Amino acid sequence: MASLKDMRVRIASTKATQKITKAMQMVAASKLRRAQTAAEAARPYADKMGAVIANIASAAAGSPGAPALLAGTGKDQVHLLLVCTGERGLCGAFNSAIVRLAREHALSLLGQGKEVKFFCVGRKGYEQLRRQFERQVVEHIDLRAVRQLGFVNAEDIAKKVLGRFDAGEFDVCTLFYSQFKSVIAQVPTAQQVIPLVVETQAANGGAATAYEYEPEEDEILTRLLPRNLAVQVFRALLENNASFYGAQMSAMDNATRNAGEMIRKQTLIYNRTRQAMITKELIEIISGAEAV
Repeated sequence: MASLKDMRVRIASTKATQKITKAMQMVAASKLRRAQTAAEAARPYADKMGAVIANIASAAAGSPGAPALLAGTGKDQVHLLLVCTGERGLCGAFNSAIVRLAREHALSLLGQGKEVKFFCVGRKGYEQLRRQFERQVVEHIDLRAVRQLGFVNAEDIAKKVLGRFDAGEFDVCTLFYSQFKSVIAQVPTAQQVIPLVVETQAANGGAATAYEYEPEEDEILTRLLPRNLAVQVFRALLENNASFYGAQMSAMDNATRNAGEMIRKQTLIYNRTRQAMITKELIEIISGAEAV
């Protein structure tokens, strides 16, 4: 049995841990508001960008001059998985949920005889994926030095992906991230971005709107599709940022409560042990007095 001194040290250590987790919870809560606002503000622009491209793409359907980002390479053999995760841990299952979705997708493709490559954005996803797919990881971007995410960060990532696509290194690119729903709900999401999957108006239950374009649709798409990739990556980064702080806030809240429960149990054991030792000493004193 541990001594009273050891128990006091253990209780003090648990209390110190509780203070740290409580402080981290409060920091995550304060950062979550800004991150959530940024993520929600990016959604309408990204959705509208997709709607505009869908309209133009429907007009350019079947055109021999359609950009490769829309029409594809004509093959479906090499897949690039663009996996966006966090730079830090202590956030529950946030990072592992995204990695799990990407891993399942990769194993499914490998089972079909496809070739898989990984482009990792974020340290935690890279660390987890390289254990199993070290040879397939072709690039890793670390954003730990970035204090506030900007569109320029997404543009840099999009340029690297487009450079590999233009070089013929892959045929299909799928983006993985966590969509923010609430503090307790973050949804791992897979979104194919190359070639772009266009939802038709008929599928959405709406009527197509006719527009006249200047210049031609193919030329507009050639300029618009690379920017759309950067927009979708930026949206994923912002959604991830909000999801990370939401998951961290929830995880630190649970850790703070668990620490409180441990302190209660440890204090109870300490008091019982101390009481037993005092009772034992009293019995020894009384027994000695009676013997005299």
